[in-house]
Amino acid sequence: MPAVIINVIILILGAVNFALVVSKRKAAAFAFYTQLSNYAALAAAILFLLAFKFQGLNPAAEAMRFLSSVMLGMTFFVVMAVLIPMGAGAKNMLWGSGFFVHLLVPWLSIISTLFLENDPSPGLLLFPPVTTLIYGFIMMILNYQGKVDGPYPFFWVRRQSKKATVLWTAALFGAVLLISFLMIKGAAALPVS
Repeated sequence: MPAVIINVIILILGAVNFALVVSKRKAAAFAFYTQLSNYAALAAAILFLLAFKFQGLNPAAEAMRFLSSVMLGMTFFVVMAVLIPMGAGAKNMLWGSGFFVHLLVPWLSIISTLFLENDPSPGLLLFPPVTTLIYGFIMMILNYQGKVDGPYPFFWVRRQSKKATVLWTAALFGAVLLISFLMIKGAAALPVS
């Protein structure tokens, strides 16, 4: 039952966030990894609640919860270890809507994955890193073509050296792979309610 409550909260917060961000930013809302990770959490909550009611979508619900939790963990990591130190400001990142998309939803999703839902399959290990890498390559191409600016400093391929781009890509891919690995190992080691 606690997992149902958490997923209902994620559903409500995710739906409100989606409506507000898409109405404000239109298509640009899909350029932000933060937003995509929160949209994935919204989809995971919907699938979880449908699986809970109809007992038939568990593999899809588990895969989407794992993907969203790792992406949200990556969002939290990048905010805390990259964006705030680079000058984005803790108040800007962690208050207002940032509190929900950078802190509350990530931690609710991670808690549900680790403690309340079925353990993610080890076969899902590369699902979030590959998804993140595809997103990153798309954003770098759009930045290179001048169609998008950022939205994160590590995508500014025309303003930084090729070496910096390679290092950013390797570091961020390594981080999301590590988060994915730790999430699988952590879920397997912790008791499920």
